[in-house]
Formats: sequence, C-alpha cells, structure tokens
Amino acid sequence: MAGRQRLDQVDAMRPVKQVGVISTHTLIFFSPAYAAAASNAALLLLHVSREAFFFISACMLTYAYMNLGRTDLKRFYWRRFVSVGIPYLCWTLIYFFWGFRDTSYASVSVALGFLVHLLATGYYQLYFLLVIMQFYLVFPLVLALLKRTRGHHGLVIAVLVLAQLGICIATHWNLLPKPMATYAQEDSLEYVLYLIGGGVVAFHLHEVDQWVRRNAHLVLALTLLAALFAEAVYYLAMHGVTSVLGSGSDPFQPSVIPFNVGAIACVYLIGVALVEPWRSPRVRGWVRSGSDNSYGIYLTQMLFLTWLNQHHWIRLTRVVAWPLVILLTVVIVYACAVMLTSLLARTPLATPLTGRKQVPWSTLIPRRWRGEPTAAAAVPAAAEPSVAEPAVAVPAAGQARPEAAVGLVRAEAASRLPEPATLAGTTDNQNGT
Repeated sequence: MAGRQRLDQVDAMRPVKQVGVISTHTLIFFSPAYAAAASNAALLLLHVSREAFFFISACMLTYAYMNLGRTDLKRFYWRRFVSVGIPYLCWTLIYFFWGFRDTSYASVSVALGFLVHLLATGYYQLYFLLVIMQFYLVFPLVLALLKRTRGHHGLVIAVLVLAQLGICIATHWNLLPKPMATYAQEDSLEYVLYLIGGGVVAFHLHEVDQWVRRNAHLVLALTLLAALFAEAVYYLAMHGVTSVLGSGSDPFQPSVIPFNVGAIACVYLIGVALVEPWRSPRVRGWVRSGSDNSYGIYLTQMLFLTWLNQHHWIRLTRVVAWPLVILLTVVIVYACAVMLTSLLARTPLATPLTGRKQVPWSTLIPRRWRGEPTAAAAVPAAAEPSVAEPAVAVPAAGQARPEAAVGLVRAEAASRLPEPATLAGTTDNQNGT
C-alpha cells in the first residue's frame, strides 16, 4: 500500500472544525430561552461541522488506502478498530460513569441497560464515530465502485447529490419508517454525499485543490449566498410565511446542502491560509498542536460542557450578553480539552483515550519556551524522514511526485494523483477529527 503524505492544509482544517463542533454544543447548552430564534439560526449553519467531519474522514481514508487490496483488509480493519473502535468504547464507559454525578438508576440492570443503549446509539457527540465505523465496514466496496467508475465521477457526484436531496426530504418531512427516523443521525445513509463524495475528491485531490485555490473568491461568495438562502428559509418558516422549503434548525433539510458543501470548501481555504510558508513558527506551532489534539478535543469536550452546565454556567447570561458567554465558553472548553488531551497523550493510555501514539513528557512544553534550539534550527530541513512514516522524496516546487510505497514507487499511483509541492507532507489521521 502507498505511503501517506502529509496534507498540511487538511491537518489545519481539524482544529477549525472542532471549534465548530464545540460552538454547536455550547449553543445547545447555554443559549438562553429568549435568544432561541437567533441561536437556532446559528445552529442551522454550525451543524456543518458534522458533515465536514464525515467528508474529511472519507477523503483522507480514501487518499491513504487508495491501493487497498484483499490481503490488506485484516490490517485495515484492525487499524480502524484501534483508532476509532477502542476510543469509542473507552469514552462511552467514561461518560457513562461521569453521568453518575447527577443520574441515579433504579437497579444495576437498569444501569447496564442504559450502558448498552449508549454503546448502540452513541453518547451525545460520539455517534459521529458510529457513523464513520459504518462507512469503514463498506469502504472496500466503495473504493471498488470509485475505481470502476473512474472517468465518470461527475455522474457519481450527480447521483449522490440527488440521493442526498431525497434522503433529506424524506427525513425532514418524516417520510421514513419510524426506526430510520428515530436513529437518523446515527445512520450513515444520511451523509452519503459527504462520505462517498469525500472519496471521489480523494481521487482528484490535486485538481480539486487547484480549482478551490484558483476560485477562492467565487467559493466564498457562493457559500455566503447559500448561507443567506438557508437562513431565509429558516426565518420564513419561523414567521409563518411558508415552510415548503423546510423549517427549524433541523440539519436534515435540503436548504442547507449547498451551504454545507461551500462551507467545507471554505474551511479547506482556511487550512490553506494557516499553513502558508510565510506563517510564523508560533502560528504553525499552534496549528500543529490543534491538529494533533483535535481528536482528543472531540472526545473530551463534553466533560467540560456538562460540568459547566451542572454548575449553572448559563446564569452568566443574566449579567453578560449571551453571545459573549457563548464565545467565552468555546474558548474555555477548547483550551481545557487541549490541555487534557496533551496530558493524556503522554500516558500509556494515549491511544485508547486520544487516538494518538504516546509522546514523551519532555515535549509538553515547546523547546523555544524552554530556551532550547528548535528542531528546525538544530537539523537541516528534510534531513530525516518522519519516524512514523516511510521516507518520501520531495521534488522541487511545481514538480509532480509519485506516491511512496514501502520499498517501491508505484507509477500508476503517480499518474492517478499527481502531487505538487502544495500537497507535501504526511497525515497521520484519517478520522476527520
């Protein structure tokens, strides 16, 4: 299988997306009742963080396992279980016991029954992982489909858009069978455009990258128009004008699909901007830290949100403007999640609790803060390959390079996905977090 190369701009998308996830949950927990109209309008757009999660996951998984073969399946599924399945099980148990602070059960059997329910449906934000695990199960089939339809991916996208539109209509207007409607958010079919669409983009990553960069202003303008359209649909329904195009802050409605697609492209552009070569080492360090800790931020955030909720944090909105309270809460939760993840990543439980390999305690404080020379100053750039990844030859800017394989170079991969210097590096995370 081909070696993975870091897509720095995709890594930079992860902390941005986690800000969106935390903002969504913060609004749900701490927006006051009198601000319901405005907070629901914001939630309508912030829900895109979920679709971005699935899109990035599918895209990076396809990019990393483009050459997945039958002999690789055992290793593939084991790695997926370690990186997603084990953290899911661990954090479901953690949140189950964390809930004992303000929850009592009639008997042990009732408590165990609730635990089984949590495992089956996902605790709060953890259902994201249930959805992506469903995608893992069928990923070899999806990959085979995308390879077989190579040259017709435009048609594939068109079918996906129609399928997503139909599913959203059926879900929003309660046309689905009751079991499907009840567990809609845990059903991977609800995100078919973002999951399989992410795989399609992986096959054309260089072309998509160049198009989005070249048409950045168009992407931003169209996304803004899509946001205005979605909000117009929301307010028209709220004021009783018409609900024919949708209503409420329900993320499963057709009106938000154009915005979701545009917003994902905009987050990609933010990632591109954050890793520009002229960025200061400090900014690059913050971005890298946010990327490294993004999975842990996603997993741990509810510890802090539920603690603040239990201690009546919402009362602060009585003396401080509620948007400022929301902003302050996002900063607090994000910072606390980063700190907790950074600590957990340096313990033997790093992999099950953060999805990261254990790192030395000596790296907790950046070298420049300790007055030591940075790695860039001590070692010439590109002097050594990453410890976690195979060596990859990096050509001069503007030259295409083939994907690296363990011990050989695959010309077929190079012709399929040319990678100029703008796509240089390695990515260690295919979970989208």
